[in-house]
Amino acid sequence: MIVSDDHTWTDYGFMGSKSVSTPHLDKLAAESRLFPRGYVTNSLCGPSLASMLTGRHVHRHGLTGNDPLVPVSASVGAKGAAKAAAAKQKNAAFLDGRAQMIKRFQESPILPRLLGEQGYVSLQTGKWWMGPYQTGGFTEGMTKGGRHGDEGLDIGRKTLAPLTDFISRAKRDGKPFFAWYAPMMPHDPHTPPERLLAKYRDKSPTIQAAKYHAMVEWFDETIGEVRAHLEKEGLTRDTIIVYIADNGWIPRTDKPSVDFERSKQSPFDGGVRTPIFVSWPGRIKPTVMAEAASAVDILPTLLKLAGAPVPADGDGLDLLDDAALKARPFVAGQNSTHDILDLARPAASLRYRWLVAGDLKLIVSSGRNTGTAQYGSADATEPPRLFDLKADPGELKDLAAARPDDVKRLTAMLDGWWTGR
Repeated sequence: MIVSDDHTWTDYGFMGSKSVSTPHLDKLAAESRLFPRGYVTNSLCGPSLASMLTGRHVHRHGLTGNDPLVPVSASVGAKGAAKAAAAKQKNAAFLDGRAQMIKRFQESPILPRLLGEQGYVSLQTGKWWMGPYQTGGFTEGMTKGGRHGDEGLDIGRKTLAPLTDFISRAKRDGKPFFAWYAPMMPHDPHTPPERLLAKYRDKSPTIQAAKYHAMVEWFDETIGEVRAHLEKEGLTRDTIIVYIADNGWIPRTDKPSVDFERSKQSPFDGGVRTPIFVSWPGRIKPTVMAEAASAVDILPTLLKLAGAPVPADGDGLDLLDDAALKARPFVAGQNSTHDILDLARPAASLRYRWLVAGDLKLIVSSGRNTGTAQYGSADATEPPRLFDLKADPGELKDLAAARPDDVKRLTAMLDGWWTGR
């Protein structure tokens, strides 16, 4: 399972990008059952990854944010953002909140744990928010328990050896395996090799964009290396590969930051849309699917392919089930505050709910902006927004005022999914 980090849906060759080169992802997508209209459940990495692993929407697994909320006073006296963050993460309230988050996570079905019950060995690498790798049921892993990956974040950027060695050992031992390859790429810090940065320095609109585009290609190169290792081990036709990104990222043109209005932490497609695809050479026919897909579909798809029982109370569909995909009326998701305001009440952190039904997308605000004065921004009520994604993929023309009947109809569907209360 390959998960890229802070990677906008447009930034792939196979999705039509002229700005970035992704030859290995392009080849893999061409060999896959490809859903160009895939969606994550939340445009923030912690909640998004949790949905991939549990097959549940955010309000069901309960991990609405990356971190527990810690009172402002916990970081008073720290100098600079880095010191403030370090102080916060050592605070007793923060550590207790993290322990509660991990406990809550383990109450859901978790993909590697379910595969382990079928005899699979498994490896965690890269981004991982839920303590040490063992909490997810992995038999091996790189993360020791740090906030979002610690030693696991070396994968891809510094080495691929833990992943390739694991694959070779699993083959040698005759064990079916599950590998979680979720490198912090192209996520910042954007520190690509100079050979790649040089390729984009004059091609991209800003140096920030150039660094990000070079990071995307660097990530793509690592996928080529992993696939070459599978080929070397003779495992290409015996290995299912799933790809998804955790959320989007749009480089700003005025400073080295993300445009949060339209990508990460936003309800717009720049934050929540991602290609999703499943590859199994010789077993899954390559095709491009028109239907929308969701991150919650990954768990039931992989469990079914592995011959394992699928939890009856999951939120996703089998991505190989054409009839179910065609019958699904919409895919939906939510956006929430970065810090969890109340672990026991997911609605407390809710900022937006959204759904995609056919070509239409509805975004409904909860009235909460950031959720706490700690972030320096007040709550504000916003009217619903409606977009025609086929005619307006950039979501620039709000149709809500002109099409009130569609807003009413889709709002009823959204409330049927989750009222946000």
